[in-house]
Amino acid sequence: MFGKGARLSPLEARKRLLIAESELNRAHLTRDMATLAAGVRQFRDQAGTLGTTVSSSVKVVAGLSALRRGRSAEKGAKRSWLKTIFKSAGLISILWRELRPRERDKD
Repeated sequence: MFGKGARLSPLEARKRLLIAESELNRAHLTRDMATLAAGVRQFRDQAGTLGTTVSSSVKVVAGLSALRRGRSAEKGAKRSWLKTIFKSAGLISILWRELRPRERDKD
């Protein structure tokens, strides 16, 4: 193809340069898309973690609020220690379920 007398016409040289430039642009675009996809995955993971944390926090606050409402309603009456133990155990089980590590979070 490149013999002694073989010379590229200016049009053929321009065509080859454009093809090479196109291949470089394609490689850059592929790299940029991979970087963007990694950023989106990281954002999705952080948003999921934030959503789980907020959901757990809301449930904890709701549990504490319910426990507090129960106390304020019973201020006039004498509280049974057995009832207090059962309420506390219920709250602890809710907290345990919400705050313990889950299998899907370990990935």
